[in-house]
Amino acid sequence: MQHTPAPHVTQNWSLTKPSATGKRGMVVSQVKAAAEAGVAILDAGGNAIDAAVGTALALSTTEPWNSGLGGIGFALVHRAGQARAEVVDFGPVAPSGLNPSVFKLTGRHKNDLFSWPEVENDANIHGPLSFAIPSALAGYDRMLKQWGKLPIAEIMAPALALAKRGLPQDWYTTLKVASSASVLKLYPESARIYLPGGLPPASPYQGKPGFFRLGNLPATLERLSQAGLDDFYRGDVAQTLLADMKTVGGVLNAHDLTHCAARILPATEYRWRGRTLQLAGGLTAAPTMMRVLDQMASVPYGKTPDAAWYAAFVRAMRAAYAERLAGLGDADPLAAETCTTHLTVCDAEGNVVTMTTTLLSSMGSRVVLPESGVLMNNGVMWFDPSPNQPNSIAPGKRPLTNMSPIILKDGDRPWLAAGASGGRRILASVAQMMTFVADFGMSLDEAAHHPRVDVSGPDGCSADIRLPADVIAALSADGPTEVVEHAVMPINFACPNVILLNADGTRAGISDAASPWSAAVAQG
Repeated sequence: MQHTPAPHVTQNWSLTKPSATGKRGMVVSQVKAAAEAGVAILDAGGNAIDAAVGTALALSTTEPWNSGLGGIGFALVHRAGQARAEVVDFGPVAPSGLNPSVFKLTGRHKNDLFSWPEVENDANIHGPLSFAIPSALAGYDRMLKQWGKLPIAEIMAPALALAKRGLPQDWYTTLKVASSASVLKLYPESARIYLPGGLPPASPYQGKPGFFRLGNLPATLERLSQAGLDDFYRGDVAQTLLADMKTVGGVLNAHDLTHCAARILPATEYRWRGRTLQLAGGLTAAPTMMRVLDQMASVPYGKTPDAAWYAAFVRAMRAAYAERLAGLGDADPLAAETCTTHLTVCDAEGNVVTMTTTLLSSMGSRVVLPESGVLMNNGVMWFDPSPNQPNSIAPGKRPLTNMSPIILKDGDRPWLAAGASGGRRILASVAQMMTFVADFGMSLDEAAHHPRVDVSGPDGCSADIRLPADVIAALSADGPTEVVEHAVMPINFACPNVILLNADGTRAGISDAASPWSAAVAQG
């Protein structure tokens, strides 16, 4: 008898993630402890802006591979009673002292995660020359000064407590550290923290996992809680960062820090099937999402997404990405793998924040600065290392990103707030989650557990193995289709989270089922 083995399936189980419901505030985050930190800030009298910043700061200590003080991001803030959301842009900017000529091309192309020409020693991907200006704290500071209620010490208290406790040493930490270990080992402080004895920290065989400290990050957070977030750019922490730059060989300078500032802009608005979609604007995935929706406007919407709908969605995504590439030249490295985090917050008054932050790659530059304990981003990887291209490396330049926080409003009232982590996979995830709820009438629980497709470029798609056979057949007939699992790793789909604010005052929130630490937490 001849026997052909079936494809290997990692997850021979059904993943479910609990939702949360309530009538007051809600925080959804990729780490439950960070969401709980946000709810504690709401309980202390803070608003959604305070809670969003507190959650993001907590994530710097509980999810260091995805975001932190060395990162960048975008937020949408829709304040209660306002007709339109505002964008807080603290996206990546290249340092003023960055010299494009130091990125020597090898003559080869990267044949794994990146579409750029290869640079000697991958200097644009990891190490001290890959740092973009870390603008996350500038964004948080601007949000708090503009709209926050609580003093910074109260907002930072949960993050500080988590930092002093340390990072959980469980299997997920082992997995995330191991996936970056080959590069972390190149940088002394990173190796000291994350590779004790030269190996990733392993969870215990039985019993409870322990915790380990993230270098000098707790001390830096404590200083910021006392002096304010601006100290990162103009105070003692700034001086520590500049000393660190000399130690590791970075080009980030005092001018970059003192001139780092977040921008506040009106949200981009797009009418969609009786509601208004608010997006974060041109330096995110927003223009491409609008092109997808342009093409989907004439597609019939039945009771559930069927084979015809999925095929139309995949065609729309492919066409939109083809336009994105043609219109932007080489300005968007679609094949660049990134790791981000997303959080969604609302408060009892109806203020809503949806915020995506990132270090870009998993573990960013893989460089932990020794004195400040800051794990730096690798934002230079967003630029084309080839000279004379639309997105070539240049000092002070802003690249395009894949982040896509959204707020769908009903009239002037925020109704659905969402976003995702997952680099180039974010757009497909956010668009499907929105349409599952808004257009097919799914509950958040149904939407979060419904199988999705991913399209991350003009060719091909990935289809969740749980999709019906007729859907997979329709997609395969239409173009190259890979049937994959939605799992912790490999990461084949983005990790969205959503809050739904119903007209009767009830709120529901949910995070992605395949993200092991994530949770929605309602204010009691």
